[in-house]
Amino acid sequence: MGLKEMARTRALKVGHFVVEFATPGIGHMLKNAGCDFVLFDCEHSGFHNETIKSVVRYFEAAQLPAIVRVPSREYHHIARALDMGAEGLMLPMVGTAAEAEAIVRSVKYAPRGGRGVGLGLAHDNYRAGPTLEKLAAANERTTIFAQIETAEGAANADAIAAVDGVDCLWVGHFDLSASLGIPGEFDHPKFLEAVANTHAAARRHGKALGRLIPDVEQSKKLFSEGFDFVCYWGDVWMYQAALSAAVSEIRAGCPGEAP
Repeated sequence: MGLKEMARTRALKVGHFVVEFATPGIGHMLKNAGCDFVLFDCEHSGFHNETIKSVVRYFEAAQLPAIVRVPSREYHHIARALDMGAEGLMLPMVGTAAEAEAIVRSVKYAPRGGRGVGLGLAHDNYRAGPTLEKLAAANERTTIFAQIETAEGAANADAIAAVDGVDCLWVGHFDLSASLGIPGEFDHPKFLEAVANTHAAARRHGKALGRLIPDVEQSKKLFSEGFDFVCYWGDVWMYQAALSAAVSEIRAGCPGEAP
């Protein structure tokens, strides 16, 4: 199932956040772990175009739908990621319906948008074919995840969700809390109100709702509250936590010096 189809249901979709390990095997590792999708970060990771182009192929080989989070809402970031084969695109700091419309215009080919046409490239598997069919297929396939991570975005969530072409509202919880003046206070009434407003907007307009979630119990809780795209933690922190726990257990069980 592709990302577009996933976004049209409220069924649970579980994914993983990749910010460090862009290895050739990462797609198969995540797929065999049971992931439905991967969120590949290019905002905070430092990954650049050559890495994106390679890793999209790793995910395709594993038949694992990939959302690429680009560094900004600028056209050159959007178009390049799409031409390199990104099926889903996550855009940071979406604050208004006008910004969401601009994103859609950058993502979609004519007549819906103004994406520059380059065919027979990575995004269509280097295939030939009728131009109009290719443009229509790409417009249907590309899936837009708008990050609601500012006070402005939360206040305008209903208008953003109403934009045709936006498929999912994605709560960026840390940045949202910081924008609200309460960094890291995820139980604060202001944060909860902003999330509730975003949730209501997504449901009112039939859009999916997603969030990065750092533990299993919270994932279950937030799914019960309406989050259907559940992105379970990131590669760096999972690796560190697992290794730290194992190292600590080994040290605790091996006191003194070896005989």
